[in-house]
Amino acid sequence: MELKTILADFADALRQVDADGPQHTTTKGRAYQPGIGPHPEDAAVKLVLDKMRHLHPDVYAHARAQVPYPNSKQKCDLVIGEPVQWFIEIKMARVYGDNNRPDDTGVKDILSPFAVDRSALGDCAKLANLARDARRAVLIYGFDAPQRPVAELIAAFEILARQQVLLGERLQESFKGLVHPVFKSGGVFAWEVRALPSP
Repeated sequence: MELKTILADFADALRQVDADGPQHTTTKGRAYQPGIGPHPEDAAVKLVLDKMRHLHPDVYAHARAQVPYPNSKQKCDLVIGEPVQWFIEIKMARVYGDNNRPDDTGVKDILSPFAVDRSALGDCAKLANLARDARRAVLIYGFDAPQRPVAELIAAFEILARQQVLLGERLQESFKGLVHPVFKSGGVFAWEVRALPSP
C-alpha cells in the first residue's frame, strides 16, 4: 500500500468523522463545541481510524493505534498491515484553541528539537532509527487560523526535518467546511521517512 492512499483515506475519514459532529468532553466534564478539531490527538486518531476501518474493512482490518515499539515505553500512533507494512507517527497542528485564542503549544508539537517534547521533528529521527523492514512515515493534520495558515508551519517543519532525515516528497489533501467555528479548514500532510542522512 502506498502512502498517498493512506493519506487520502485518512483525510476522507477525518472529513466524515467531523460531519458526524463528535463532541469531546474532558474527564472533568467540560464539553467542547462539536467537530473533530477540539479532540485531543489520540482521541481524534481513534475516531478517524475507526472510520477508515468502516469505509475500507479489507484494507485497514489489521491497522492498530498506539502500538508499543520494541524495547521501548514509547508507542507508534498508527501501524498498518499484518505483517507490518507501515509505522506512522501522527501529529496534530492546532495553533488556536476552541475559545478562538492562540495556543502556541501547537508550534512546539511540530517543531520542537527537544526529544522530551515528542514533536513531529523528533518523530522523524525516532522513525529513521527504527531497525525494521516496514516503511515509515510522519503524518500531520492541522487547522488554519487567522494569520497562521497551517501550510506555513508545514514548510518550516520540512526545512528542519530535512536536516535530520531523508524525507520523501510531501503528500497533501486539504479540507474545508468543517463543522467547528474555529477549526473549519486545513489539511493532512504526509512524508515517508527513509533513513538518516549520510554524514
